[in-house]
Amino acid sequence: MVSSSLKSIAPGVLTGPVTTTVPVTSPNTVVNGSAVTDVRFENTSATAQTKVPVTFGQVFAVGHLQPTDVLSGRMDDGTIVPLQIDVKAKHADGSVRHAIISAVLPSLAGNTVHTMSLIKGGTAPTGSTSIDALMRTGFSFSVNAKLNGVDYTASADALLKSGAVTTWLNGPVATEWQVSAPLRTASGAAHPHLQARFAIRWFPGANEARVDVTVENDWAYEPAPQNFTYDANVVMGGKSVYSKAGLTHYNHARWRKMFWFNGAEPQVNVKLNTAYLLDSKALPNYDRSLTMAESNLSALQTKWTGAITEPMNIGLAVPYMPQTGGREDIGMLPAWAATWLLSMDKRAAQATLGTATLAGSWSAHYRDKNTGRPISLIDYPYMTINGHASDTMNPATKKYEAFPVCATTTACTTPYTHDASHQAAFAYMPYLVTGDYYYLEELQFWAMWNQFETNPGYRQNIKGILSSEQVRGQAWSLRTLAEAAYITPDDDRLKSHFTQILDSNLDWYNSTYTDNPSANKLGVIVNGYAMGYNDGKGMAPWMDDFFTSAIGHVSELGFSKADSLLKWKAKFPVDRMTAPGVCWISGSIYALNIRDSATSPFFTNLGDAYKATQDASFLALGCNSPEMAASLKLKVGEMTGYSATTAGYPSNMQPALAVAADVMGSAGKAAWTVFMNRSVKPDYRTAPQFAIVPR
Repeated sequence: MVSSSLKSIAPGVLTGPVTTTVPVTSPNTVVNGSAVTDVRFENTSATAQTKVPVTFGQVFAVGHLQPTDVLSGRMDDGTIVPLQIDVKAKHADGSVRHAIISAVLPSLAGNTVHTMSLIKGGTAPTGSTSIDALMRTGFSFSVNAKLNGVDYTASADALLKSGAVTTWLNGPVATEWQVSAPLRTASGAAHPHLQARFAIRWFPGANEARVDVTVENDWAYEPAPQNFTYDANVVMGGKSVYSKAGLTHYNHARWRKMFWFNGAEPQVNVKLNTAYLLDSKALPNYDRSLTMAESNLSALQTKWTGAITEPMNIGLAVPYMPQTGGREDIGMLPAWAATWLLSMDKRAAQATLGTATLAGSWSAHYRDKNTGRPISLIDYPYMTINGHASDTMNPATKKYEAFPVCATTTACTTPYTHDASHQAAFAYMPYLVTGDYYYLEELQFWAMWNQFETNPGYRQNIKGILSSEQVRGQAWSLRTLAEAAYITPDDDRLKSHFTQILDSNLDWYNSTYTDNPSANKLGVIVNGYAMGYNDGKGMAPWMDDFFTSAIGHVSELGFSKADSLLKWKAKFPVDRMTAPGVCWISGSIYALNIRDSATSPFFTNLGDAYKATQDASFLALGCNSPEMAASLKLKVGEMTGYSATTAGYPSNMQPALAVAADVMGSAGKAAWTVFMNRSVKPDYRTAPQFAIVPR
C-alpha cells in the first residue's frame, strides 16, 4: 500500500526512535497484475552491482493507480522487486498523480540496461528501522564555513538525534529524514543568514544512505542581506568529502551537494518511459519520433564540466537572463531537458539535473522564517522587490512587507541577472522524475518570485495577476505557476496558495478576453507591453505564441479554466496559416500590425492585419509563389523568420499551433497540415525545445 507525504514527528521534535519497515517480501513472489508502465535501469559501470538502491519520481495518468493499490516491480528476468510508493499528489478523482518509488535492485550486470515493469499486485514490503539503526553504522555528517576567521558548523547527525525532524520518504525500503539549522560557532552563536539543510535517505536493505546538504543564504526578512565569502568544507565520517576555499555565497541563493554514506554511489541511470510521461499530459507533447543526435548528446557532455558545474555557478543557463535572441533555455522546457525527456540519456540527465541544482545560485530565493518554507504571496500580499517601500503597507496587519535593503549598495552584487520574461523551466521536470525535495522547493521558489517581483498594485496584491509583464513574461510565469500548483504535494500548504493565484489569473484572462464581448476578435493578448511594435500598431506573434503554448500546457495539466482561454487563443496561430487574405509564408512574421494606429480599434479579421503590415508590391505576389520566395530570398515553401533554425520564429510558433490544432477541430488540423508541409524545417534532433506536436 502506498504511503503519504512529508510528515513532522511529534510535532517536529524527535522524542524517540523513528520506525519504518524493512522489506521481507521474497523477490520471487509471483505477480500477475497489469503493468501500468515501465522503467529501465542502466548500469553505467562495467562492473556488476548488487543490492542497488534507487529512487525515482513517477507521474501517473488519471485513474491508473489508486492509493490502495500495491505496486511491484517485475524485472525482465522475471524477478519481482518490492517497491515502496510514497504518494505525493492525487488527481481530482482520488487516483495517484505523482509518487516517489524506492527499491533495492538485487543485481545489475555491468554495462547493461534492465527493464522493470510496474505491476499492480504482489505483497507490500514490511519490517522496521529507525534513526538508531542509521546511527549504529557510525553515521556522521557536517558542513563547515570559515567566515572572517570564525568557524561555523551544522551537524546532521546531531540534528537527527536531538532536533526537529521531518520525513519526506517513509517506508520499508527508504526513509528520508530532513533536518535544518543555522550554522553556529563553537559557542553556539547562530549566523543570522547562513543555514544548512540536510536530507538523509536511508536504505536499510542496502545499508547505505544518500546524504544531501544544502547551504542557504535566503531568509526573506533577515536585516542586511548580503553576499558572504567563506571557506566551505563538508565532512562525512570524519573525512572531508568536499571543500571550496573563498566561496562567494550570493544573497538569496543556495548551493547543494550530495554524497553516499557507507557505500559507493550507485552507477545507475534511471530511464523512465517517455511515451507514458507524455501521454499523462504532465509534460507537453514533444515529438517522440525524434532520435536525439549523438552530436547533441556529446555536446552536453562536453559543456558539463569545469567551473560551471560548481556551487554558485549556473550550469548551462544564460547569466544575463534578459538577453534577447534564440536560446536553448527558452521554451516549455530548455533544450537540454527536452533532450533528456526524448532520449533518457545519462549525459542529458546530468546536464538537466545539474543545471536545476545550480538554479539555486540565482538571487531568487526567499524563505520565510515563520514557516520554514519558500515565502508566499498569500501570507505577504504586499511584498515586492519592485517599487517603493511605501507601496507595501498591508492594511490588515498595518505592517510594511518590503524586504530589507542590502547591507550596502554593493553587498548584494552578483554576476547573474534574472527575470520572468526569459526564464527557463529549471526544476519542474527534475522534480517530476526524481522526487527530490530540493527540486520541489526550487520550483516553488521561482513560481513565487515571479509573483512578488512586480509592484503590489500592478498585480492586484494577493491575486498575483501577471498582466503587467511582457507577454512572454506572462507566458513563462503562468507555466511555472501551473506546474507548481499541479505537482506540489497535496499536504503542502503552498499547494492551495499556488492554486489560488493561478485561479485568480485565469479568472482575469477569461474576464478580459474569453468572456468579454469587447475583446479583440483575433485571439491576441494585448495587455502589458504587447503593443510595443510599429508605433503602437503592432504586436509580436512569436511572443503571443509563447502565451498560447503555456495556456495549452495549463489546460492539459487539468486546470479547466484554461480550456476556454485556450480555445479563444487558438484562433490566432490557426488563422495565420489558413485565414482568407493571409499568406502562411509570413505566419511567423516578427511584428504584425493589428490596428491602424495606437488609438485605433483592433482589426476584426487577420486579413486586414496582413494588409496593414505588408507593402502593396508584396501583397500583389502570389502566396508561396516563386516570385514571393525570390522577394524574400527564401526557397519556395519556406516560412519567414529563420525557418531552418531550432529557435527561429516558425519554431516558436510550433508549440502554439500544436495545442491549437488539438482544440480547433478540422480548422486546426488543416492549419497544422499547412505548417508541416513547409519546405524548410529545423533539425530538432540537435535542440528539441520547440518540437511539440498535436496529441
